[in-house]
Amino acid sequence: MAISTSTVSSSNLLSFSSTLGSSRIHRSSLMSFHNHQQTSNGRLVVNCCSSSDMGSAQNPTNGRQPQMSSMSPFGVTLNDNGMSKPSYKWQRVLLKVSGEALAGDHTQNIDPKITMAIAREVASVTRLGIEVAIVVGGGNIFRGASAAGNSGLDRSSADYIGMLATVMNAIFLQATMESIGIPTRVQTAFRMSEVAEPYIRRRAVRHLEKGRVVIFAAGTGNPFFTTDTAAALRCAEINAEVVLKATNVDGVYDDNPRRNPNARLLDTLTYQEVTSKDLSVMDMTAITLCQENNIPVVVFNLNQPGNIAKAIQGERVGTLIGGTWNSTVSKTLG
Repeated sequence: MAISTSTVSSSNLLSFSSTLGSSRIHRSSLMSFHNHQQTSNGRLVVNCCSSSDMGSAQNPTNGRQPQMSSMSPFGVTLNDNGMSKPSYKWQRVLLKVSGEALAGDHTQNIDPKITMAIAREVASVTRLGIEVAIVVGGGNIFRGASAAGNSGLDRSSADYIGMLATVMNAIFLQATMESIGIPTRVQTAFRMSEVAEPYIRRRAVRHLEKGRVVIFAAGTGNPFFTTDTAAALRCAEINAEVVLKATNVDGVYDDNPRRNPNARLLDTLTYQEVTSKDLSVMDMTAITLCQENNIPVVVFNLNQPGNIAKAIQGERVGTLIGGTWNSTVSKTLG
C-alpha cells in the first residue's frame, strides 16, 4: 500500500531521517524518498514510495538478509562474545597437581615431559571453552611437614619453605604452557610481585572468563595447611564446580594396592565414607571443606595419557567423591 503525499517541515524531515538512520535501515532506503519540492513558505513536500518499492530499491536482486535467531541450540551455551561453545559436565574446574607427580620418575625435581603432557591436555580442553585453574604442590622440592624438626627447623618455617617450592613449580608449569600458546597467570598467596600476581579473587575469576589458565601457588599462605586444603579453598572461592586431584594411582582403593593385589578400585564414594574409613585421599580439612560446600572430588591417575582431558570434561575416570557419574553435579553457591 503506497504512502500518501504529506507535507512536513525541514526540521521534522531531519528528525525523521535521523530516526531512520538509528533503525539500521540501508542507505538506499533513505534515497527512496523522491520528488522533493520546496514551496515558497519554506516547507518541503515529500512523496514516499511504497514498501515494496523500497525493498526493490535497496537490493537489485530483491534478496532479503536472513534474520539471525537469538536462541542457542540444545547442548550449546553462549559465552560473553556471543560465540557458541559445547556444554560439558563442568564448565569451571580446579586441577590439583601434586609435587610428586611433577617429579615423574624422580630422576630430577621437575620432569619437563610431565609438565608438557599436562600443558597439552589442559590446552585441549581450554580450547573447548572449559575454564581451568590449577593448584600445584611442592613435595618434589621440599615437604614442610616431613622436614620440620630437622636441624631445629620449626613447622612454620618448614611450611613457608614448602610454599616457596610450590611457586617454583608454578612458574615452571606456566612457562611450559605459554610455550605452546596457552595464556597463563600465576597468583601467589603472599606477595612476590616480581614473578607473579598476588592472589585476588575477582582478578582470578576474570582471568578464567577471558580463557586464561590460572595457577595458584604458595598454598593458602598459612603454615599448618596443605595444598589439598588450598585446592578446596580456591575451588570454593572462584565458584569452580569440582576438584580434580591428579595422583600417581588410578583412584581410591578399598585397601593399599601395593600391599594387597586384590584391592578393589572404588567407583564412587561419599564424604562420610572417606572420613569414617580414614582413606588417604585428601587431608580431613580439605575433605570437610569440600563437603560443606558441596564440591565433588575426582581422584585419577595423572600418568595415563588423556586422563586429564577426560576428567576435566567430566568423563568417567578414577574415583568420584561426593557425586554420581550419571548426573550433572551442581555446586551450591552460598
